Amino acid sequence: MKIKYSELIDQTLYFPTEEFNVADNQLSFHDIPLMEVIEEFGTPLKVSYLPKISQNIQRAKAWFKEAIEINDYKKSYRYCYCTKSSHFSFVVEEALKNDISMETSSAYDIEIIKSLYAKGKVDNSVEVICNGFKTDDYLENISELINKGFENITPILDNYRELDKLSENIDKKFNIGIRIAAEEEPKFEFYTSRLGIGYKDIIPYYAQKIANHPNARLKMLHFFINTGIKDTAYYWNELYKCLRVYARLKKIAPEVDSLNIGGGFPIKTSLNFDYDYQYMVNEIVSQIKKFCEEEGVEEPNIYTEFGSFTVGESGANLYKIISQKRQNDREKWNMIDSSFMTTLPDTWAISRKFIMLPLNRWEDTYERVFLGGLTCDSDDYYNSEQHTNAIYLPIFSDTKPLYIGFFNTGAYQETIGGYGGVHHCLMPQPRHILIDKDEEGNFKYEIFREKQEPQDILKILGY
Repeated sequence: MKIKYSELIDQTLYFPTEEFNVADNQLSFHDIPLMEVIEEFGTPLKVSYLPKISQNIQRAKAWFKEAIEINDYKKSYRYCYCTKSSHFSFVVEEALKNDISMETSSAYDIEIIKSLYAKGKVDNSVEVICNGFKTDDYLENISELINKGFENITPILDNYRELDKLSENIDKKFNIGIRIAAEEEPKFEFYTSRLGIGYKDIIPYYAQKIANHPNARLKMLHFFINTGIKDTAYYWNELYKCLRVYARLKKIAPEVDSLNIGGGFPIKTSLNFDYDYQYMVNEIVSQIKKFCEEEGVEEPNIYTEFGSFTVGESGANLYKIISQKRQNDREKWNMIDSSFMTTLPDTWAISRKFIMLPLNRWEDTYERVFLGGLTCDSDDYYNSEQHTNAIYLPIFSDTKPLYIGFFNTGAYQETIGGYGGVHHCLMPQPRHILIDKDEEGNFKYEIFREKQEPQDILKILGY
Protein backbone atom coordinates (compact mmCIF):
# COMPACT_ATOMS: atom_id res chain seq x y z
CA MET A 1 0.00 0.00 0.00
CA LYS A 2 1.36 3.41 -1.00
CA ILE A 3 0.96 5.77 1.93
CA LYS A 4 3.87 8.21 1.62
CA TYR A 5 3.28 11.67 0.18
CA SER A 6 6.06 11.11 -2.37
CA GLU A 7 4.30 7.94 -3.55
CA LEU A 8 1.03 9.84 -3.95
CA ILE A 9 2.76 12.39 -6.19
CA ASP A 10 4.50 9.69 -8.22
CA GLN A 11 1.25 7.90 -9.03
CA THR A 12 -0.89 10.96 -9.76
CA LEU A 13 1.32 13.70 -11.27
CA TYR A 14 4.13 14.31 -13.73
CA PHE A 15 7.05 14.69 -11.34
CA PRO A 16 9.81 15.81 -11.15
CA THR A 17 9.54 18.70 -13.61
CA GLU A 18 11.93 21.29 -15.01
CA GLU A 19 11.04 23.59 -12.09
CA PHE A 20 10.59 21.14 -9.21
CA ASN A 21 12.66 18.39 -7.72
CA VAL A 22 12.95 16.64 -4.37
CA ALA A 23 16.23 15.68 -2.71
CA ASP A 24 16.77 14.61 0.88
CA ASN A 25 13.03 14.82 1.51
CA GLN A 26 12.92 18.54 0.58
CA LEU A 27 11.54 20.45 -2.40
CA SER A 28 13.58 22.68 -4.70
CA PHE A 29 12.17 25.29 -7.10
CA HIS A 30 14.44 26.11 -10.06
CA ASP A 31 17.12 24.35 -7.96
CA ILE A 32 16.57 26.87 -5.13
CA PRO A 33 16.80 24.99 -1.79
CA LEU A 34 13.57 26.29 -0.32
CA MET A 35 14.03 24.96 3.20
CA GLU A 36 17.40 26.70 3.39
CA VAL A 37 15.70 29.91 2.27
CA ILE A 38 13.09 29.51 5.02
CA GLU A 39 15.77 28.83 7.62
CA GLU A 40 17.40 32.14 6.70
CA PHE A 41 14.37 34.35 6.07
CA GLY A 42 11.45 32.68 7.86
CA THR A 43 7.79 32.53 6.88
CA PRO A 44 5.47 33.81 5.59
CA LEU A 45 7.68 34.74 2.65
CA LYS A 46 7.26 36.10 -0.86
CA VAL A 47 9.95 34.98 -3.32
CA SER A 48 10.74 36.50 -6.73
CA TYR A 49 13.19 34.51 -8.87
CA LEU A 50 14.44 37.02 -11.44
CA PRO A 51 16.15 34.74 -14.02
CA LYS A 52 12.79 33.13 -14.84
CA ILE A 53 11.56 36.46 -16.26
CA SER A 54 14.31 36.62 -18.86
CA GLN A 55 13.99 32.90 -19.57
CA ASN A 56 10.33 33.17 -20.54
CA ILE A 57 10.91 36.25 -22.69
CA GLN A 58 13.67 34.47 -24.58
CA ARG A 59 11.50 31.37 -25.00
CA ALA A 60 8.73 33.39 -26.65
CA LYS A 61 11.19 35.20 -28.89
CA ALA A 62 12.65 31.88 -30.00
CA TRP A 63 9.19 30.47 -30.81
CA PHE A 64 8.31 33.45 -32.99
CA LYS A 65 11.74 33.50 -34.64
CA GLU A 66 11.35 29.86 -35.62
CA ALA A 67 7.79 30.37 -36.87
CA ILE A 68 8.82 33.38 -38.94
CA GLU A 69 11.64 31.37 -40.55
CA ILE A 70 9.47 28.30 -41.21
CA ASN A 71 6.69 30.34 -42.81
CA ASP A 72 9.01 32.72 -44.69
CA TYR A 73 7.26 35.59 -42.96
CA LYS A 74 8.53 38.90 -44.28
CA LYS A 75 8.04 41.12 -41.24
CA SER A 76 9.28 41.09 -37.66
CA TYR A 77 8.10 40.17 -34.16
CA ARG A 78 8.18 42.42 -31.10
CA TYR A 79 7.73 41.36 -27.47
CA CYS A 80 6.01 43.82 -25.13
CA TYR A 81 5.77 43.53 -21.36
CA CYS A 82 2.51 44.85 -19.93
CA THR A 83 3.39 46.51 -16.67
CA LYS A 84 0.00 45.96 -15.01
CA SER A 85 0.95 42.33 -14.33
CA SER A 86 3.66 43.51 -11.95
CA HIS A 87 4.88 47.08 -11.66
CA PHE A 88 7.89 46.30 -9.47
CA SER A 89 11.12 47.93 -10.59
CA PHE A 90 13.05 44.66 -10.35
CA VAL A 91 10.58 42.99 -12.72
CA VAL A 92 10.60 45.78 -15.30
CA GLU A 93 14.37 46.19 -15.19
CA GLU A 94 14.93 42.45 -15.60
CA ALA A 95 12.52 42.37 -18.55
CA LEU A 96 14.26 45.33 -20.20
CA LYS A 97 17.52 43.35 -20.35
CA ASN A 98 15.95 41.39 -23.21
CA ASP A 99 15.37 44.14 -25.81
CA ILE A 100 11.62 44.44 -25.40
CA SER A 101 8.95 47.12 -25.61
CA MET A 102 6.61 48.23 -22.85
CA GLU A 103 2.83 48.38 -22.60
CA THR A 104 1.09 50.77 -20.21
CA SER A 105 -2.51 51.05 -19.09
CA SER A 106 -2.76 54.22 -16.98
CA ALA A 107 -1.29 57.65 -16.38
CA TYR A 108 0.73 56.23 -13.49
CA ASP A 109 2.39 53.70 -15.78
CA ILE A 110 3.78 56.61 -17.77
CA GLU A 111 5.44 57.84 -14.58
CA ILE A 112 7.31 54.52 -14.53
CA ILE A 113 8.64 55.25 -18.02
CA LYS A 114 9.78 58.69 -16.85
CA SER A 115 11.53 57.18 -13.84
CA LEU A 116 13.31 54.57 -15.96
CA TYR A 117 14.48 57.32 -18.30
CA ALA A 118 15.75 59.45 -15.41
CA LYS A 119 17.73 56.48 -14.09
CA GLY A 120 19.24 55.74 -17.52
CA LYS A 121 17.45 52.38 -17.78
CA VAL A 122 15.87 53.45 -21.10
CA ASP A 123 16.49 56.27 -23.55
CA ASN A 124 14.00 58.26 -25.60
CA SER A 125 13.94 55.56 -28.28
CA VAL A 126 12.07 53.20 -25.93
CA GLU A 127 8.94 51.80 -27.54
CA VAL A 128 5.80 52.12 -25.43
CA ILE A 129 2.31 50.93 -26.39
CA CYS A 130 -0.27 52.94 -24.42
CA ASN A 131 -3.46 50.98 -23.86
CA GLY A 132 -6.59 51.40 -21.78
CA PHE A 133 -9.24 54.09 -21.41
CA LYS A 134 -7.31 57.35 -21.25
CA THR A 135 -8.10 60.04 -18.73
CA ASP A 136 -6.92 63.59 -19.35
CA ASP A 137 -3.89 62.96 -17.11
CA TYR A 138 -2.98 59.87 -19.12
CA LEU A 139 -3.32 61.73 -22.43
CA GLU A 140 -1.27 64.66 -21.12
CA ASN A 141 1.53 62.35 -19.97
CA ILE A 142 1.60 60.61 -23.35
CA SER A 143 1.68 63.97 -25.14
CA GLU A 144 4.45 65.25 -22.88
CA LEU A 145 6.72 62.34 -23.76
CA ILE A 146 6.06 62.63 -27.49
CA ASN A 147 6.72 66.38 -27.41
CA LYS A 148 10.03 65.69 -25.61
CA GLY A 149 11.25 63.47 -28.44
CA PHE A 150 10.02 60.01 -27.43
CA GLU A 151 9.10 59.09 -31.01
CA ASN A 152 8.22 55.45 -30.34
CA ILE A 153 5.28 56.15 -28.04
CA THR A 154 2.12 54.74 -29.63
CA PRO A 155 -1.21 55.57 -27.97
CA ILE A 156 -3.83 52.96 -28.87
CA LEU A 157 -7.16 54.72 -29.37
CA ASP A 158 -9.84 53.30 -27.11
CA ASN A 159 -12.51 55.82 -28.16
CA TYR A 160 -13.02 58.74 -30.54
CA ARG A 161 -12.30 61.46 -27.97
CA GLU A 162 -8.70 60.43 -27.43
CA LEU A 163 -7.41 61.50 -30.83
CA ASP A 164 -8.94 64.95 -30.40
CA LYS A 165 -7.21 65.43 -27.05
CA LEU A 166 -3.88 64.16 -28.38
CA SER A 167 -4.13 66.50 -31.36
CA GLU A 168 -4.63 69.45 -29.02
CA ASN A 169 -1.55 68.59 -26.94
CA ILE A 170 1.02 67.28 -29.44
CA ASP A 171 2.84 69.72 -31.68
CA LYS A 172 4.59 67.23 -33.99
CA LYS A 173 3.87 64.09 -36.00
CA PHE A 174 3.00 61.02 -33.91
CA ASN A 175 1.95 57.41 -34.28
CA ILE A 176 -1.37 55.99 -33.13
CA GLY A 177 -3.07 52.60 -33.05
CA ILE A 178 -6.69 51.52 -32.86
CA ARG A 179 -7.97 48.85 -30.53
CA ILE A 180 -10.72 46.59 -31.85
CA ALA A 181 -13.65 46.06 -29.51
CA ALA A 182 -13.68 42.28 -29.75
CA GLU A 183 -16.76 40.19 -29.13
CA GLU A 184 -16.58 38.44 -25.79
CA GLU A 185 -16.87 34.70 -25.29
CA PRO A 186 -20.55 33.61 -25.19
CA LYS A 187 -20.46 32.86 -21.45
CA PHE A 188 -19.61 36.49 -20.64
CA GLU A 189 -22.24 38.76 -19.14
CA PHE A 190 -21.85 41.25 -21.99
CA TYR A 191 -21.53 40.83 -25.73
CA THR A 192 -18.79 43.26 -26.74
CA SER A 193 -15.65 44.36 -24.90
CA ARG A 194 -15.93 47.78 -23.26
CA LEU A 195 -12.43 48.53 -24.60
CA GLY A 196 -11.80 49.65 -28.16
CA ILE A 197 -13.79 50.67 -31.22
CA GLY A 198 -16.26 48.40 -32.98
CA TYR A 199 -15.24 46.37 -36.04
CA LYS A 200 -17.67 48.16 -38.34
CA ASP A 201 -16.69 51.63 -37.17
CA ILE A 202 -12.93 51.50 -37.68
CA ILE A 203 -12.78 51.98 -41.46
CA PRO A 204 -15.23 54.94 -41.50
CA TYR A 205 -13.42 56.50 -38.55
CA TYR A 206 -10.07 56.22 -40.32
CA ALA A 207 -11.48 57.82 -43.48
CA GLN A 208 -13.13 60.67 -41.62
CA LYS A 209 -10.64 61.53 -38.89
CA ILE A 210 -7.22 59.98 -39.53
CA ALA A 211 -6.55 59.72 -43.27
CA ASN A 212 -6.02 63.46 -43.70
CA HIS A 213 -4.86 64.27 -40.19
CA PRO A 214 -1.89 66.67 -40.30
CA ASN A 215 0.12 64.86 -37.60
CA ALA A 216 -1.36 61.50 -36.64
CA ARG A 217 -0.14 58.40 -38.48
CA LEU A 218 -2.01 55.13 -38.01
CA LYS A 219 0.62 52.48 -37.35
CA MET A 220 -1.02 49.64 -35.45
CA LEU A 221 -4.23 47.64 -35.23
CA HIS A 222 -4.68 46.17 -31.75
CA PHE A 223 -6.54 42.95 -30.94
CA PHE A 224 -7.08 41.33 -27.54
CA ILE A 225 -9.56 38.90 -25.99
CA ASN A 226 -9.93 38.11 -22.29
CA THR A 227 -9.68 34.34 -22.65
CA GLY A 228 -6.14 34.58 -23.96
CA ILE A 229 -4.41 32.72 -26.77
CA LYS A 230 -6.06 29.31 -26.95
CA ASP A 231 -6.60 26.79 -29.71
CA THR A 232 -10.37 27.29 -29.77
CA ALA A 233 -12.91 28.17 -32.44
CA TYR A 234 -13.67 31.37 -30.54
CA TYR A 235 -10.04 32.57 -30.62
CA TRP A 236 -9.49 31.81 -34.31
CA ASN A 237 -12.82 33.37 -35.28
CA GLU A 238 -11.95 36.62 -33.48
CA LEU A 239 -8.46 36.66 -34.99
CA TYR A 240 -9.88 36.25 -38.52
CA LYS A 241 -12.30 39.11 -37.93
CA CYS A 242 -9.36 41.24 -36.83
CA LEU A 243 -7.40 40.24 -39.93
CA ARG A 244 -10.30 41.23 -42.17
CA VAL A 245 -10.22 44.72 -40.63
CA TYR A 246 -6.43 44.85 -41.06
CA ALA A 247 -6.66 43.86 -44.73
CA ARG A 248 -9.33 46.49 -45.44
CA LEU A 249 -7.32 49.13 -43.60
CA LYS A 250 -4.07 48.23 -45.33
CA LYS A 251 -5.65 48.77 -48.73
CA ILE A 252 -6.56 52.37 -47.93
CA ALA A 253 -3.90 53.09 -45.29
CA PRO A 254 -0.53 51.70 -46.44
CA GLU A 255 1.15 53.24 -43.38
CA VAL A 256 -0.48 50.61 -41.14
CA ASP A 257 2.33 48.11 -40.67
CA SER A 258 1.76 46.39 -37.31
CA LEU A 259 -0.76 43.99 -35.78
CA ASN A 260 -0.83 43.67 -32.00
CA ILE A 261 -2.43 40.36 -30.99
CA GLY A 262 -2.33 41.22 -27.29
CA GLY A 263 -1.44 38.74 -24.61
CA GLY A 264 -2.78 35.68 -22.94
CA PHE A 265 -0.14 32.96 -23.03
CA PRO A 266 -1.06 30.67 -20.12
CA ILE A 267 1.30 29.82 -17.29
CA LYS A 268 1.59 26.57 -15.38
CA THR A 269 -1.13 26.25 -12.76
CA SER A 270 -0.84 22.48 -12.45
CA LEU A 271 1.87 19.85 -12.58
CA ASN A 272 -0.23 18.26 -15.34
CA PHE A 273 -0.06 21.47 -17.41
CA ASP A 274 -0.16 20.82 -21.16
CA TYR A 275 0.06 23.64 -23.71
CA ASP A 276 1.94 23.54 -27.00
CA TYR A 277 3.35 27.06 -27.23
CA GLN A 278 5.37 26.40 -30.38
CA TYR A 279 2.35 25.01 -32.21
CA MET A 280 0.20 28.02 -31.31
CA VAL A 281 2.87 30.53 -32.34
CA ASN A 282 3.47 28.75 -35.63
CA GLU A 283 -0.25 28.55 -36.32
CA ILE A 284 -0.75 32.26 -35.60
CA VAL A 285 2.11 33.31 -37.89
CA SER A 286 0.97 30.87 -40.58
CA GLN A 287 -2.65 32.05 -40.49
CA ILE A 288 -1.70 35.73 -40.61
CA LYS A 289 0.58 35.14 -43.59
CA LYS A 290 -1.99 33.00 -45.41
CA PHE A 291 -4.77 35.53 -44.87
CA CYS A 292 -2.66 38.45 -46.08
CA GLU A 293 -1.59 36.55 -49.20
CA GLU A 294 -5.21 35.77 -50.03
CA GLU A 295 -6.14 39.44 -49.57
CA GLY A 296 -3.14 40.68 -51.55
CA VAL A 297 -1.77 42.84 -48.75
CA GLU A 298 1.60 42.98 -47.04
CA GLU A 299 1.77 41.05 -43.80
CA PRO A 300 2.20 43.13 -40.62
CA ASN A 301 4.84 43.26 -37.94
CA ILE A 302 3.50 41.13 -35.08
CA TYR A 303 3.38 42.48 -31.53
CA THR A 304 2.41 40.60 -28.38
CA GLU A 305 1.80 41.88 -24.85
CA PHE A 306 2.68 39.16 -22.37
CA GLY A 307 2.24 39.99 -18.70
CA SER A 308 1.49 36.88 -16.64
CA PHE A 309 3.63 34.81 -18.99
CA THR A 310 6.55 37.18 -18.39
CA VAL A 311 6.46 37.35 -14.62
CA GLY A 312 3.98 34.79 -13.26
CA GLU A 313 6.28 31.79 -13.07
CA SER A 314 8.96 33.78 -11.23
CA GLY A 315 6.97 34.03 -8.01
CA ALA A 316 6.36 31.80 -5.01
CA ASN A 317 4.67 32.20 -1.62
CA LEU A 318 5.95 30.12 1.30
CA TYR A 319 4.04 29.40 4.52
CA LYS A 320 4.26 27.37 7.69
CA ILE A 321 1.38 25.20 8.89
CA ILE A 322 1.00 26.47 12.44
CA SER A 323 -1.96 24.42 13.65
CA GLN A 324 -4.64 21.95 12.66
CA LYS A 325 -8.33 22.25 13.55
CA ARG A 326 -10.68 19.27 13.35
CA GLN A 327 -14.16 20.63 12.73
CA ASN A 328 -16.03 17.31 12.33
CA ASP A 329 -15.40 13.67 11.48
CA ARG A 330 -14.07 14.44 8.00
CA GLU A 331 -12.76 18.03 7.79
CA LYS A 332 -9.29 18.92 8.95
CA TRP A 333 -8.16 22.52 8.62
CA ASN A 334 -4.44 23.27 8.35
CA MET A 335 -3.90 26.91 9.29
CA ILE A 336 -1.16 28.86 7.52
CA ASP A 337 0.79 31.66 9.19
CA SER A 338 -0.69 34.30 6.88
CA SER A 339 -3.82 35.08 4.88
CA PHE A 340 -4.77 34.02 1.37
CA MET A 341 -6.83 37.19 1.02
CA THR A 342 -3.73 39.27 1.74
CA THR A 343 -1.06 37.37 -0.18
CA LEU A 344 -2.94 35.40 -2.86
CA PRO A 345 -6.15 37.37 -3.47
CA ASP A 346 -6.96 35.56 -6.72
CA THR A 347 -7.61 32.38 -4.75
CA TRP A 348 -10.75 33.90 -3.23
CA ALA A 349 -11.61 36.63 -5.76
CA ILE A 350 -11.74 34.42 -8.89
CA SER A 351 -11.13 30.93 -7.41
CA ARG A 352 -7.72 30.81 -9.05
CA LYS A 353 -5.58 27.73 -8.50
CA PHE A 354 -1.81 27.72 -8.17
CA ILE A 355 0.66 24.86 -7.92
CA MET A 356 0.82 23.94 -4.22
CA LEU A 357 3.38 21.52 -2.75
CA PRO A 358 4.89 20.78 0.65
CA LEU A 359 8.47 21.89 1.08
CA ASN A 360 9.49 19.12 3.46
CA ARG A 361 8.43 15.74 4.91
CA TRP A 362 7.82 14.11 1.51
CA GLU A 363 8.44 10.64 2.97
CA ASP A 364 5.74 11.02 5.62
CA THR A 365 2.22 9.64 5.36
CA TYR A 366 -0.41 12.01 4.00
CA GLU A 367 -3.95 13.14 4.76
CA ARG A 368 -6.68 15.16 3.10
CA VAL A 369 -6.98 18.71 4.45
CA PHE A 370 -8.35 22.17 3.81
CA LEU A 371 -6.10 25.21 4.10
CA GLY A 372 -7.23 28.20 6.14
CA GLY A 373 -5.90 31.73 6.44
CA LEU A 374 -5.67 33.76 9.63
CA THR A 375 -8.41 36.32 8.98
CA CYS A 376 -11.90 35.90 10.40
CA ASP A 377 -13.39 35.78 6.91
CA SER A 378 -14.99 32.53 5.78
CA ASP A 379 -13.60 33.09 2.26
CA ASP A 380 -9.99 32.99 3.48
CA TYR A 381 -9.33 29.38 2.50
CA TYR A 382 -7.94 27.11 -0.22
CA ASN A 383 -9.55 23.72 -0.76
CA SER A 384 -8.54 22.07 -4.03
CA GLU A 385 -5.92 21.80 -6.72
CA GLN A 386 -6.24 22.27 -10.47
CA HIS A 387 -5.59 18.59 -11.09
CA THR A 388 -7.72 17.19 -8.24
CA ASN A 389 -10.72 18.15 -6.14
CA ALA A 390 -8.85 17.85 -2.87
CA ILE A 391 -5.64 18.82 -1.09
CA TYR A 392 -3.32 16.16 0.29
CA LEU A 393 -0.38 17.02 2.52
CA PRO A 394 1.96 15.17 4.87
CA ILE A 395 0.08 14.44 8.09
CA PHE A 396 0.12 17.26 10.62
CA SER A 397 2.42 16.90 13.63
CA ASP A 398 3.01 19.22 16.59
CA THR A 399 6.63 18.06 16.77
CA LYS A 400 7.60 18.09 13.06
CA PRO A 401 6.84 21.47 11.41
CA LEU A 402 5.34 21.37 7.92
CA TYR A 403 6.00 24.06 5.31
CA ILE A 404 4.14 24.55 2.04
CA GLY A 405 4.62 26.66 -1.06
CA PHE A 406 2.35 28.16 -3.70
CA PHE A 407 4.18 28.57 -6.99
CA ASN A 408 3.92 30.69 -10.15
CA THR A 409 2.31 33.47 -8.15
CA GLY A 410 4.33 36.34 -9.63
CA ALA A 411 1.58 38.15 -11.56
CA TYR A 412 -1.10 40.48 -10.17
CA GLN A 413 -1.23 39.18 -6.58
CA GLU A 414 0.64 42.09 -4.97
CA THR A 415 -1.19 44.84 -6.87
CA ILE A 416 -4.61 43.27 -6.30
CA GLY A 417 -3.80 42.61 -2.65
CA GLY A 418 -2.65 46.19 -2.09
CA TYR A 419 1.09 45.72 -1.57
CA GLY A 420 2.33 47.52 1.52
CA GLY A 421 -1.12 48.78 2.46
CA VAL A 422 -3.92 47.87 4.83
CA HIS A 423 -5.35 44.36 4.55
CA HIS A 424 -8.30 42.45 5.92
CA CYS A 425 -8.07 41.98 9.70
CA LEU A 426 -4.81 43.98 9.46
CA MET A 427 -2.90 40.91 8.27
CA PRO A 428 0.65 42.11 7.51
CA GLN A 429 2.37 41.92 4.14
CA PRO A 430 5.08 39.21 4.44
CA ARG A 431 8.77 39.70 3.92
CA HIS A 432 9.67 39.79 0.22
CA ILE A 433 13.01 38.56 -1.10
CA LEU A 434 14.61 38.60 -4.55
CA ILE A 435 16.66 35.66 -5.80
CA ASP A 436 19.13 36.05 -8.65
CA LYS A 437 22.30 34.36 -9.85
CA ASP A 438 25.84 35.73 -9.86
CA GLU A 439 28.34 35.29 -12.68
CA GLU A 440 29.35 31.88 -11.32
CA GLY A 441 25.75 30.68 -11.28
CA ASN A 442 25.39 30.78 -7.49
CA PHE A 443 22.15 31.99 -5.94
CA LYS A 444 22.19 35.41 -4.31
CA TYR A 445 19.47 36.71 -2.02
CA GLU A 446 18.28 40.24 -1.34
CA ILE A 447 15.55 41.46 0.97
CA PHE A 448 13.35 43.73 -1.12
CA ARG A 449 10.92 44.62 1.65
CA GLU A 450 10.59 43.57 5.27
CA LYS A 451 7.38 42.25 6.77
CA GLN A 452 4.94 44.96 7.78
CA GLU A 453 5.10 45.91 11.45
CA PRO A 454 2.07 47.02 13.50
CA GLN A 455 3.25 50.62 13.57
CA ASP A 456 3.48 50.67 9.75
CA ILE A 457 -0.16 49.67 9.46
CA LEU A 458 -1.37 51.96 12.22
CA LYS A 459 0.40 54.92 10.62
CA ILE A 460 -1.55 54.34 7.39
CA LEU A 461 -4.74 54.28 9.43
CA GLY A 462 -3.94 57.57 11.14
CA TYR A 463 -3.07 56.32 14.61
